Amino acid sequence: MQTRLTAKQQEANRLLGSPARNVMLRGGSRSGKTFLLVRAVIQRAINAPGSRHAIFRFRFNHAKTSVWSDTMPKVLKLCFAGLRARFDKTDFFLALPNGSQIWIGGLDDKERVEKILGQEYATLYFNESSQIPWGSVETAMSRLAQRCELDPAIAKATGRAFLSLKAYFDCNPPSKLHWSYQLFRSKVKPGTKEALPNPADYVEMKVNPADNAENLPSEYFDVLASMSAARRLRFEAGEWASEVNGALWSLEDRKAPDGKTMPGIDSQRVAQAPEMRRIVVSVDPSGTRGDGGGDDIGIIVAGLGLDGRAYVLADGSVNLSPEGWGRRAVDLYHRYNADRIIGERNYGGDMVRFTVATADRTAAFKEVVATRGKAVRAEPVSALYEQGRVSHVGDLPDLEDQLCNFTPTGFVGEGSPDRADALVWALTDLMIVGGPSTMDLL
Repeated sequence: MQTRLTAKQQEANRLLGSPARNVMLRGGSRSGKTFLLVRAVIQRAINAPGSRHAIFRFRFNHAKTSVWSDTMPKVLKLCFAGLRARFDKTDFFLALPNGSQIWIGGLDDKERVEKILGQEYATLYFNESSQIPWGSVETAMSRLAQRCELDPAIAKATGRAFLSLKAYFDCNPPSKLHWSYQLFRSKVKPGTKEALPNPADYVEMKVNPADNAENLPSEYFDVLASMSAARRLRFEAGEWASEVNGALWSLEDRKAPDGKTMPGIDSQRVAQAPEMRRIVVSVDPSGTRGDGGGDDIGIIVAGLGLDGRAYVLADGSVNLSPEGWGRRAVDLYHRYNADRIIGERNYGGDMVRFTVATADRTAAFKEVVATRGKAVRAEPVSALYEQGRVSHVGDLPDLEDQLCNFTPTGFVGEGSPDRADALVWALTDLMIVGGPSTMDLL
């Protein structure tokens, strides 16, 4: 159990208190990042009576298990032993004696997000931010607006009357496609890639397991050493991956063994699609109940242009109940004037067909069946990209991050490749199979 900060963690703690408004701690697993950041949030709540602060993860269930039930009690016991804080187990916030509150939330829980974001906050902390979509971060950031007076003694010591606004982030770095890299390393706005107006307001620091070695069992480093090179880069070295070794997709152009250039996703990207010959909406079901406990439902819109090339038009993936994702698929079907919805037969036979029909009985539907593994199904589709026959319309960062973590031996990213699976079904239907209603050859 951690009882004191290491030298590297003390350095990180100073960065958290620096003038920069947005601070990210990135690095390998078990480096103490979450402990440090929860500690900083509690200290800020102490410093400004009546202030409000929020700690978010993507899944509310994960926020409860990790931050609420584990890290927060540890930090209070080890760093603030005399603080008589109260855990409100109905609304999930920590109440401090000075009237400050620290709320816990999951950005996948629409009802709870609306409740939490009905208030303004002085601190927002995005825990495990590699799992949080940029759109969710932007929505939450609109509530970083609470003006709070500092405790008089602290105000006198610092010469400041009010608590500065802060947004904290942490992550085990994903690939360089992720918004965290764009924001904190490339210093550009995710999606638009415009230069940040004040890049000095975005700072990051690497904190790795080796920097926390005195608080970890020595056997843990044997576990890290046994991982693949790609996973060690992320979970031990704490670095963003420029490209996963052997990935089926690449963001940038690369050379084939025969010397030919294989186009990457970026070089084929377009701002607008041409006229389409056919459009499909592809659904990859996960079996989730929409309560944040399962993988997302991959929903991808793709089309075959009159020029004979494929265009990935939209990523509509969600984490909703069958009723919710069925409506999303049908909405996209009508919005893009698609020819049909494609769904993998999974989790109960005709469940996808039934779900789509419940949302709209008039929507044309085609069932597909997987008889071989994900990576085997993905290889012919990755070949289409290498041949320069597929373009993405605009930026699709969450989808592209999954694609660039797909290898011939499987997916090496977080969770399930829900978006990538849906894309594979869509492009197989448009460019490879075309006619059969069941893809037994896959």
